Amino acid sequence: MATNWDQPVQGTRLSFEVWHPNCWAIEATERVGGGILAHAVYTAPTSDTEPTSVNGLFTAFGQTTEEVEALLTEIDESPLAGDVLELQERFGRREPSSVPGNVVREFFLEYDPQEMICPTLLEHGFVHSAPVRIENGQEHWEVCFAGDRDAVETAIDRICEDEGAEVSVETVRSTPTGESERKRRMDTLTSTQREVFELARKRGYYEWPRGVSTRELASELDISKTTLLDHLRKAESKLLDPDDIAGEL
Repeated sequence: MATNWDQPVQGTRLSFEVWHPNCWAIEATERVGGGILAHAVYTAPTSDTEPTSVNGLFTAFGQTTEEVEALLTEIDESPLAGDVLELQERFGRREPSSVPGNVVREFFLEYDPQEMICPTLLEHGFVHSAPVRIENGQEHWEVCFAGDRDAVETAIDRICEDEGAEVSVETVRSTPTGESERKRRMDTLTSTQREVFELARKRGYYEWPRGVSTRELASELDISKTTLLDHLRKAESKLLDPDDIAGEL
C-alpha cells in the first residue's frame, strides 16, 4: 500500500480496489467486458438454520447490449452463483450519470455468503458508503473507517490475511467534521437495534464461520429469531447504506 498514513484523525474515508478468491462477480468481469454494481444483499428470515445462500440486487452495465448480455450469461453459468433473475423494468429511477455505460440491466442473484468479503470489512471497521462497482476483475469500494486513521493499515492487513485478498488503496481522506463516521451512523440506530447489533458483533456473528447462530442470539436477548433478524437488517441498512438512514426508523 503506497499511502501516507498521517497523524490519527477520526472519520476517515477511503476508496480502494479489492481482489479476493471465489467471487462470481470478479471472475465474470475478468473474463468478459462490462461491469456490475452491487446495491444490497439480504437474507430472508424463513429458516431455523443458518442461511446457506443470500440474495443480492445488482446492475449489469456496458457499452452495448451484446456486452451486457455476454456478462449476464457469464454470471448465469458461474458455479459460484445461482440463476440470474432479471427485472423486467428498472428497479427505481436513477440519474443517468449514476450508472456507468450506455446499457444497464438490473437483476437479483442468489449466492453463497461464504464468498462475501463485506462481513469481513465490517468486522474490521469498514462501512461501505456507495454501491460496490466490479470491473476488470476488481471490486471498487468507497468506505468509511470506524476508527483512528493510524489503524487503517493494520485493519487492511488483517482483511488480506483473513480472506486471502489483495487490497490497493486509492485515496484516503478525513471527514470534515470532528465527529467520527462510525459514531454518526451508530447514533441513527434505535437503542434496541444498537443492542442487537453490538451483541451480534461481540459474539462473532459477522465472522466466518460464524461464532454464534441467530437462534442463540435471539435466546440470549429473549426475543424471537424473526424479531432479531428484523433488528439486524435495519441496523445493517443504516450502517452500510447512508442513503437509507431516514427511511429505516
